[in-house]
Amino acid sequence: MLEEAFNYAQVHEFSSGQELLEAVRHEYTPDIVLLDIAMEGMNGMETAKKLREISDVILIFVTGVKEQVFSAFDVGAFHYLLKPVEKKKLLDVMERAVAEAEKTSARKRYMLVKVSGGYRKINMADILYAESNGRKVILHMKQENLEFYDKMEELEQRLGEGFYRCHRSYLVSLAEVRGYDSTSIMLSNGEVIYLAKRKYMEFVQTYCRFLQEPV
Repeated sequence: MLEEAFNYAQVHEFSSGQELLEAVRHEYTPDIVLLDIAMEGMNGMETAKKLREISDVILIFVTGVKEQVFSAFDVGAFHYLLKPVEKKKLLDVMERAVAEAEKTSARKRYMLVKVSGGYRKINMADILYAESNGRKVILHMKQENLEFYDKMEELEQRLGEGFYRCHRSYLVSLAEVRGYDSTSIMLSNGEVIYLAKRKYMEFVQTYCRFLQEPV
């Protein structure tokens, strides 16, 4: 039904929650996941919780299990469809999900970094902060750290808006800031990095402007 209604869609099937998670961990990046709950091995709700740790994918439950509808909100489900699913209902929900996926995709920005063995495409939304380490830069991301040769000044230009050079050794993603004082910035993962005292006022003004930007 999906391939018929959305002829541009690429539909992939997975036989278990474990198989889906393994694919996502190895750079499979779906826009929308339709997930059952009653599955052998890891059930759908457990799969969804683990999926949320590594992806902000749009999640739609398609299941015969009525009792888990409220638990679906805990994992940020976009919708909860009960089997047997009516075609019109499915396509209505999917049209809204596709529209949301397109908005999310438009907000994504990417960059290429040269690492040992080639180049890596990085989603800037995954970056927490960058740290200077001699002639190299360590990119601290939500799932991993990448170390590569670069200059902080050049990286600052490439990252552009949404990032701030809070210290000579640190570039921070403003979207990941959760608090600050006159000498430090706390990030969404609990880490704390330095904020140069001379940059405090400029950082506050930049951060406040960032928070006022429309999503």
